[in-house]
Amino acid sequence: MTIDQSIFKAYDVRGTYPDQMNEEVAYKIGRALALFLAAESGKAVADLTVGVGRDMRLSAPDMAAKYIEGLTDSGANVLDVGQVGTEVLYWIVNHRGLDGGAMVTASHNPAAYTGAKLVRSKALPLSGDSGIGEIRDAVLDDSLGEIAAAKGSVAQEDVMAEFQLHALGFINPEAVKPIRVVADGGNGMAGPMVGPVFGELPVIDLKTYYWTPDGTFPDHEPNPLLPENREFIIETVKSEKAELGIAWDGDADRCFFIDENGRFVDGDFLTALLAESLLKKFPGETILYDVRASRAVADTVLAAGGRPMVNRVGHAFFKSRMHENGALFGGEVSGHYYFRDFGCIDSGTLPALLILEMLGERDVTLGELVDGYREKYFITGEINSTVDDAQAVLEEIERRYGDGEIMKLDGINVDYDDWHFNVRASNTEPLLRLNLEAFNQKHMEEKRDELLALIRG
Repeated sequence: MTIDQSIFKAYDVRGTYPDQMNEEVAYKIGRALALFLAAESGKAVADLTVGVGRDMRLSAPDMAAKYIEGLTDSGANVLDVGQVGTEVLYWIVNHRGLDGGAMVTASHNPAAYTGAKLVRSKALPLSGDSGIGEIRDAVLDDSLGEIAAAKGSVAQEDVMAEFQLHALGFINPEAVKPIRVVADGGNGMAGPMVGPVFGELPVIDLKTYYWTPDGTFPDHEPNPLLPENREFIIETVKSEKAELGIAWDGDADRCFFIDENGRFVDGDFLTALLAESLLKKFPGETILYDVRASRAVADTVLAAGGRPMVNRVGHAFFKSRMHENGALFGGEVSGHYYFRDFGCIDSGTLPALLILEMLGERDVTLGELVDGYREKYFITGEINSTVDDAQAVLEEIERRYGDGEIMKLDGINVDYDDWHFNVRASNTEPLLRLNLEAFNQKHMEEKRDELLALIRG
């Protein structure tokens, strides 16, 4: 068959099922993954153990079986952890010292999609910069070699309870006070992954919706970052008179928060709150935040005695940087939150627990905590614009705003005393993404419109 090479993305392998990705493709990727992990680690393929997990998509069981067959036909051994949230697979790879892993998921994408998130040892992700390109080439060239004379073994294990116990150890459960919480699992993996953890906190009056995994996503797409997919939880928080709403994406490695007034909490404000909470327990540590973030993050970290450090967008860059410098925590505007003592993996479980702990300890609502940011920091959120020549636009921005403090860590950042912005190109589409902040609403809107006119002109 002819394989569509566009399935090999910057951070994963992903496409529609069965036209772009099917069982034959999964088998070849499994074969290639085993060979890549062996070459990178210097181990014989037969000495590898690779974790495999899958989400609730209808194609996931058959696709996972073919990834496993590909791995074992190359000679690698497999630990099959079954249907889990993505962070469970990442966690077990790091916790057990496995040589790598494959999580069969298309994350927040609609039901027609399938994919795989691939990791090496320590659950460090393969990316377009390292790993995915090599696997792509091996699959497209069909340079997978002969099937191993001795196929690898497959062990199946339910690790969910072990994961949940470990996650609960990140907070003081007695600090959680009685609270009504609306939880929207999006028919993804949050229900079975997070539900039992919340069950250990009996003071929570938990109202669950779309809590049962269903790969047809009968209620709404599992992507709470899109406003239309948050409408239900916002209205339900209001109608249930709840004090908190939490929604997860399909593979449950990201969670999103709604305050008691039905307002969405931006990811940079959540990063600031989580950093402040963790710095109370671990003072003086380093906190990573991404180039798009509000100054609320760095200001909060400094006020809490920590060391803020800006980083490129993307989980591959966050995880490798955290391993390199021992950062305590990292947060992205997109809702990915990383924890050093959880293997530097992104978690949709720990942020929920930490926010519940924080609200109980301080005896405040989430809205009260976030209002302090909303009154001081005025952010646009990410605004996408289709452009014909992204590089030319970036060069014009640099010329036009050359009197500001310029940084080119990821796209272009320009800082002034009373406002700042980042513009960066999409990895996969002809888009420029603008994030801008000022310190009053009118100034933010004026500068936003000014930049958009330049970008789209």
